[in-house]
Amino acid sequence: MILTDQVGREVSLPGTPGRIISLVPSLTEALCDLKLADQIVGRTRFCLHPRAMLSHVPVMGGTKKINPEKIRRARPDIILCNKEENTFKMVGELEKIAPVHVSDVSTVDDALELFRHYGDIFKKEEEAENLIERISNKRSKLLDDNGQKSKRAAYLIWKEPWMLAGKGTFIDHMMGLCGLHNVIQQQRYPAIDIHEIKATAPEVVLLSSEPYPFRTRHLHELKKYFPDSRILLVDGSYFSWYSGRIADAFNYFTQIQSVLYR
Repeated sequence: MILTDQVGREVSLPGTPGRIISLVPSLTEALCDLKLADQIVGRTRFCLHPRAMLSHVPVMGGTKKINPEKIRRARPDIILCNKEENTFKMVGELEKIAPVHVSDVSTVDDALELFRHYGDIFKKEEEAENLIERISNKRSKLLDDNGQKSKRAAYLIWKEPWMLAGKGTFIDHMMGLCGLHNVIQQQRYPAIDIHEIKATAPEVVLLSSEPYPFRTRHLHELKKYFPDSRILLVDGSYFSWYSGRIADAFNYFTQIQSVLYR
């Protein structure tokens, strides 16, 4: 089988892969959503969910630094990577071990396309279509309920330096579905001075639980910079994980809206 991944690379597979290594937390969770947990033979130390299904799976390193020899010993039939999470150099090294499929997810539709890819690759077409339908239905309901709701928002992912989610990211896309207009116009994840962020006049400031673990003390710290903004601690996984968690994210967004518009 020869297929094209989401970054336009041709991937040649001799048959249906049985042994899978996933080097991205979202992808690992998506595999479990597609009932492929028993075929995962390697993961990163950040691939923690669902815990019950992954506790026995060997760790092959992180998303940026791996143990090639350990991966080789795991004898994978396929290795799953992501354009944003993993490096170009890493993909080149891994191709010497096994076929590598690289995903590139910036929107929910990209995620749905990826699930369909995995359904074809692993012969889980029915599971993939069920997952796609569940997410699509939840998205439609959220958008119907949204109406004209929109608030200007900034989404912080790091401290010292302050870093935010900008344009071209999955987070930016999910903010839009949540009824939030991202005030950050720069691409990807820019580091911005706190006074520059303040100048964008966000109505809402979101402090993500990941990758930086923002806590209540940070919320109080930022009140002096954003006295007129609503500052919320949010579960970052619902804004950044592209797995079956997307469907749950839409329920979570409804809760956020109930707080912002009550």
